[in-house]
Amino acid sequence: MKLKVKHILLGSALLLSGQACTDLTETPFDVIPTDQFGSTPQQQAALLGPLYSSLGDYFGRYAEFNTVTDEQVIPTRGGDWKDSDAWKRLKQHSWTPLGDDDKFNGMWTWCYNAITSINQQLNNPEITDVATKSELRALRAFYHYILLDHFRNVIIADKLGGDGPTQKTGAEVFAWIEKELKEVYPNLSETTGGAYYGRFNKYVADMTLAKLYINAEVYTGTPKWAEAKAECDIIINSGKYALSADFFSNFSTQNQSSKENILAVPYDASKRGGFNMNMRTLHYLSQLTYNTPQAPWNGYCTATEFYNSFKEGDNRKNMWIVGQQFSSDGKPLTDDGKPFIFTPEIPAFEMAAGPVARLAGARSQKYEIQRNGASNDQDNDFVIFRLGDAYLLRAEANLRLGKTADAIKDVNIIRERAGTTPVTTLTLDGLLAERGFEMAWEYTRRQDLIRFGQFNKAWQFKTASPVFRNIFPIPLSQLQLNPNLKQNPGY
Repeated sequence: MKLKVKHILLGSALLLSGQACTDLTETPFDVIPTDQFGSTPQQQAALLGPLYSSLGDYFGRYAEFNTVTDEQVIPTRGGDWKDSDAWKRLKQHSWTPLGDDDKFNGMWTWCYNAITSINQQLNNPEITDVATKSELRALRAFYHYILLDHFRNVIIADKLGGDGPTQKTGAEVFAWIEKELKEVYPNLSETTGGAYYGRFNKYVADMTLAKLYINAEVYTGTPKWAEAKAECDIIINSGKYALSADFFSNFSTQNQSSKENILAVPYDASKRGGFNMNMRTLHYLSQLTYNTPQAPWNGYCTATEFYNSFKEGDNRKNMWIVGQQFSSDGKPLTDDGKPFIFTPEIPAFEMAAGPVARLAGARSQKYEIQRNGASNDQDNDFVIFRLGDAYLLRAEANLRLGKTADAIKDVNIIRERAGTTPVTTLTLDGLLAERGFEMAWEYTRRQDLIRFGQFNKAWQFKTASPVFRNIFPIPLSQLQLNPNLKQNPGY
């Protein structure tokens, strides 16, 4: 496998941090005396690598929680994926602080562990470069944005130590994130790609602010549509990014060259594993189709109604796998004597073991499925921010500001790339649907449904849920550790 530019930063940083490395063909970085390392801005920037490596957990954390939306289902197939009904509770919005503490605490500790590591480096007297410190603060603000979105009333961890950090309101956390990003913005780089691939530059900060502002009414009660539009304008008008002619090239196994992706998590099956959507969504016998080293787990599939919302002729519908499946040499496969045909229909959340259960639900191939790999992990980089989303966010901001013609223009730019018919009218419901077509399984859906007022409605396998479910409970483990924390309302 070729050595990709995207891995040079992470590879060198891992060497510096003392973690194991089995690839001894790369240039050794320990020839610099340790008492001299960090004396230049370039060396200080290299210390960022281990801090960015924590973003590798972004995919796994978000993948689990996507089942709370109307686009993803993890049904129980016989005894498979039963897991004490954890996936059922998430789907039905009936999760509890006690029964699901592992998932909530996993998201919480992932963010705060990363923030703590960032704070340790910000306190490192060897790091004096303003650009490096600004990049660290931007990354720290990003993790606070994730916490704000999921838990709302959280701790602002802007320093090390101290007695029992206090809990802040969503409005306070919002204001702090905004302030941090605005303060460091002038010192962030405008460089894209190369050494800045997978790192925070000005445009990643702009995209984080755009997400913050588009959801401002949810977070604080006060909308900031004009501010969201302004951030999207900066990104779109910068000329640094461009929509890929081929939508699916943004998610290919070698998608590090995409000009559309603004922030992606670098993965490599041999050097930095962790991206395994193939294993989560494919049928056990799909091993014979893609020649994977082990059988996939036959779990994640798309919700029937969501799949059916995609129109024929829309190229994006090809992100779903349905119909007869074949072995790698072209022979039709069977499952226990039944033709191996993925069907969009999921007859029940809990299904008896057998071919009907195993074949229920369209599967995802939005991220190209790697064939003949030596690992269960894949080389695809997971996309957090991309230009297509910026166009749709700007369209939404314009629509909410009453600038419908401008909103339609941006939506049609996206639809033209998808090969589908342009729209002549646009409503909020229509825009939410368009976001579903474009952003499916990119883990924006929960946030989108909440912002559009649709998260609490009934859908397949779920009755209407109360509004307090729009945010997750403060993890029980954290309430027990910090008496200053109070549980979110409703829990």
